[in-house]
Amino acid sequence: MSFSTQPTLENDKAILYPLQESDFEALYAVASDPKIWEQHPNNDRWKKDVFRIFFDGAMKSKGAFKIVDKATGSIAGSTRMYDYNAQNNSILIGYTFYATAYWGKGVNHAVKALLLDYLFQHVTEVYFHIGANNIRSQIAIGRLGAEKVSEQQVAYFGELPKLNYVYKIAKEDWLVRKQVSS
Repeated sequence: MSFSTQPTLENDKAILYPLQESDFEALYAVASDPKIWEQHPNNDRWKKDVFRIFFDGAMKSKGAFKIVDKATGSIAGSTRMYDYNAQNNSILIGYTFYATAYWGKGVNHAVKALLLDYLFQHVTEVYFHIGANNIRSQIAIGRLGAEKVSEQQVAYFGELPKLNYVYKIAKEDWLVRKQVSS
């Protein structure tokens, strides 16, 4: 299987489609809720002009996804994979957000599991950038078994750098965790 940073992925809860320029308005309709961004490093992304910069960065990354609720066909949010490093056999996941209607419903866990199952066919380590003040995401990624390994200033596309915590899940840990939970 060849590695792609934008495959279409699907499980019982979500479908991840490669993000397209034509998705801007529909995704912005989700992203325009200020509550989504309260704990994110750049908490004014609910503003259309600021979200446009975020979206343009997503498109340029060639690793961004539109997350669709499989049951309803509604857009639930977006995520992306980036900074594939063949030498270190690693990649990052980040820039994830969901409509508040999907918070606490298991969608984030399902989407991250979908991405991890795919990525661990190609890499041995997956890292996550999570804003230093994003407690919700830090808790959620901990539930997946990721461990905080460092802190890093992340230069976002078209935005000032912000402090992020770096979390990691290794392939062998993910496989053990999946086996224990099944």
